[in-house]
Amino acid sequence: MSERDSTPPHPPALPHRLADPVPVVLGGTALWFLGFLVVLIFDREDGTLLWTTLSGGLLGIIGYGVFYWQRRAARRGSRGAQQGLEDA
Repeated sequence: MSERDSTPPHPPALPHRLADPVPVVLGGTALWFLGFLVVLIFDREDGTLLWTTLSGGLLGIIGYGVFYWQRRAARRGSRGAQQGLEDA
């Protein structure tokens, strides 16, 4: 049996705390809202920056909602749900 015929070993699974995206998503969303508050307090005249930070926070909330919805569907066993979310 040659070296090319053997399959490479699979990498080990990530620990749960590293595989769970919830802290990153919620932390990033909180940072967008923190940025919004900083811009609102110190540089209210810059409308582009104000709306950018507000949009970032709102899109973080929407993104987390979609993630939560897909995770619930995967745990429920829905056929249209993404695979592999029930363990995260």
